[in-house]
Amino acid sequence: MDYKKIDQYKKLISFLQGLVIIAIEIVLFSYVWIEKYYSNYSGAETFRGSDMLPIVLYTAVLYGFTKLNGGYKFGHLRLMDIIFSQLLSITATNVIFYFVVALLVEELGNPALFLLLTIIEWFLILGYNSIVHLIDRKIYPPRKLLLIYGDKGPEEMLDTFGSRTDKFYIAAEMSADTEMLEILRNAANFDGIIIHRVQPDFRNLLLRICYENDIRAYLVPNIADIVLWSSDETHLFDIPLLITRYHGITKVESFFKRIIDLVGAFVMMVLTSPLMLVIALIVKLYDGGPVIYKQERVTKDGKHFFIYKFRSMKLDAEENGARLASREDDRITPFGRFIRSVHLDELPQVFNILKGEMSLVGPRPERPEIIERYKNEIPEFDYRLKVKAGLTGYAQVYGRYSTASYNKLKLDMMYIEHYSLWLDLKLLFLTFKIIFIKDNSNGVEEGNEEA
Repeated sequence: MDYKKIDQYKKLISFLQGLVIIAIEIVLFSYVWIEKYYSNYSGAETFRGSDMLPIVLYTAVLYGFTKLNGGYKFGHLRLMDIIFSQLLSITATNVIFYFVVALLVEELGNPALFLLLTIIEWFLILGYNSIVHLIDRKIYPPRKLLLIYGDKGPEEMLDTFGSRTDKFYIAAEMSADTEMLEILRNAANFDGIIIHRVQPDFRNLLLRICYENDIRAYLVPNIADIVLWSSDETHLFDIPLLITRYHGITKVESFFKRIIDLVGAFVMMVLTSPLMLVIALIVKLYDGGPVIYKQERVTKDGKHFFIYKFRSMKLDAEENGARLASREDDRITPFGRFIRSVHLDELPQVFNILKGEMSLVGPRPERPEIIERYKNEIPEFDYRLKVKAGLTGYAQVYGRYSTASYNKLKLDMMYIEHYSLWLDLKLLFLTFKIIFIKDNSNGVEEGNEEA
C-alpha cells in the first residue's frame, strides 16, 4: 500500500470524522435546549441571540474536553480509548450544562432529560466509533516495520509494538552491527523503521539517510534527546543555536501550583470523606490491623517523607523485605485487590498534599532503596527529583504500572521539561480515564523488579 498518498489526507479524514460526531452531539443538545428549556428562559425576549449562546458554549466545552482527552485521535488511539475519552467528555459536559441551563431558566429542574440526552449520546458514540474503526482498518492497514536495535536487543520493542497490532507489526529485526547498505536495502521493503538504543553516530547517519530517501523512522529517544527537545533556539550569530537549560517549575508557577494543590486536595478530601470512612471500616473489619499503611518515599531534592495509603496487603506482607506487588500477589487482600484496581488505596495521599510533601501532579514517589537500586543502572534517575512527587503524573497517564523504570524516567522528564499549569490540568483530567484502565494498576509480572 502507498502510505505516502494516504498520509496526505489523513489529517483531513480525521478532522471530518471528528466533525461528524461533534455536529450530531450539538444538534441533540440544541434540540433539548431550544425545544425544552428556551421557552422558559427569562432573557429570551430581552437578549437577541440568547438562544444560540448556550449552544456556542456547549460546543466549545465539549470540543475542549474531547480534544484534551484525545477523543478525536481516530486511527491513532485504540478504539476503546477513543470511546472512553468521548464518553467521559460528553458526560462531564452534560453535567456542567445541566447546571448552566438551570441557572439560565432559574430553576433546578428534573435531570431526567439531561440523563436521557447523555444515554442517547453514549449509544451514538459507541456505534459511530465502531463504524469509524472498521473504516479506518480498511483505509490504514498496519504498517510493516523493520526494527534496528542496539545493545538492549529487540525484545522490548517487540513487546511494545506487539500491543498495537492494529497499527504496526514488526516484520523483521536487524542489529545495528549490520552494514548500513544492507540495512537500507532491507528498509526499502518496509513501511518504516524503528531505531532503538543504537550508538549516536550510527543513529544520526541512519536518520540522515532516511530523511534523504523519504523513509519513515520511529526513534526511541534517550534522556539527552528529551533535554534537547525542550531547548530554545536563538539567532544571535550567523549560525542557529539551541540553548538547553533546566525547564522546570519557576517560582511563580510553583506558587500557583501550590494553590491548585491546596484547593484540589481540600475538595477531594471533602468529596471523598464518606468513601474513605467506608474503606477504613472495611479494612479494619477484615483482620483488625491498621487502616493506614505508611511507607517511606522520596520527593523533591531527595527529601524523605512517609506516604499514606489504605492498607491493601496482609499484616505480614513485608516481613521478608520490600518488593513490588505482582499481578497475582498473594499478599494482597481480596478487598485490597479491588481498591488497588481503581486506585482508591491512594486517597489518603490528599493529606500528604495538604502537608506540602506531595503535589497533585508530579513523578510518583519511589522508595529510597528502590531509587538506589535503579541509580546503579540509570545514573540519571535522580533527575525526576527536580520537582515535587505527585499523586498522579505523566508516567501514570501515558505509561503503565509495569513500564520499565528507564521509560518511566523519560516520561517524567517529558513532564519536567515541558511543564506548564495547563499540562497539570490536562493530566488531572486524563487521570479520570486511566483509573479504569487495567494496565495502569494491575502490578508487575512475577519476579519483575521494575517500579
